Amino acid sequence: MAATAKEQQAGERITALLDELGRSTGPAGRDLADELVRSIVEFYGTGLARVVELLDGAPDGTDPLELLGADELVGGLLVLHDLHPEDTMTRVGRALDEVRPYLGSHAGDVDVAGIVPDEEADGAGGQILRLRLRGSCDGCPSSAQTVRWTIEEAVARRAPEISRVEVEGVAEEKPGPKLLQIMSRPPDDATGARPAGPAEDAPAEWHPLPAFSSLADGESTVCEVAGTPLVLVRLPGDLYAYRDHCPACAGRLGAAAVDGGRLRCPSCAAEYDIRGAGQGDRGRLGPVPLLEENGSVRVALPGVLLAARP
Repeated sequence: MAATAKEQQAGERITALLDELGRSTGPAGRDLADELVRSIVEFYGTGLARVVELLDGAPDGTDPLELLGADELVGGLLVLHDLHPEDTMTRVGRALDEVRPYLGSHAGDVDVAGIVPDEEADGAGGQILRLRLRGSCDGCPSSAQTVRWTIEEAVARRAPEISRVEVEGVAEEKPGPKLLQIMSRPPDDATGARPAGPAEDAPAEWHPLPAFSSLADGESTVCEVAGTPLVLVRLPGDLYAYRDHCPACAGRLGAAAVDGGRLRCPSCAAEYDIRGAGQGDRGRLGPVPLLEENGSVRVALPGVLLAARP
């Protein structure tokens, strides 16, 4: 199909603007503008290649819009141009459904309180997603913050027009419109006690689990991620991740025994509720946000935790 007059005019307009920018800012400004245009063209070229790949491999009878909208890259481009087949609330709902297994590890759930325009988005049309935590997540700072990391990562992939997530009961110590710029408390010290003082600003970093092998129900294993040892536990239907650190004796959990829904420390026999965010009579384990999808597993580790490995 030949380019329309409007498309030809758009190309000519881009060239004219680049020439004008070069005259006003000099060669350095023109070079920078040329690089920007090349980057944008490359980005959209990658998106078009992904569209061709998806449609070429789609089974007969597949809804092409549904297929393209579900892809992270192409779906983001469709959102950018207001072409996505699903509205924001629907995609937010899908994102929350993805993380509900992790929310269950905190014996809680989350409700959408509303979506409102973000007045601080500098005219970019961003939106604020307001959530309300239920269950044991509500009122527990460490639990609420780790749940929030998981929610924000999922929302950023499904609904990139959401510029900020607000969770009732989680204090905002510093303003921050960008997703994943979350506040975290300092890690436990050697005795398992939490140091006094304000929380530190530490964005969560997501890491795939290296060479992860499937666990049977009722099994646990230790896996090191970015130099941080984690204990993974499989219960029927869900996988859970905790720091490999017993707050009761400050020892390693290692190959801790799983008794029903409880994890028992091999050193001091302290027990922790696996589904209940690691709560125990002698302290609470450090839960780690986890997403399991399409055969892969990722965990989120805040920078402050990476800097203070047990």
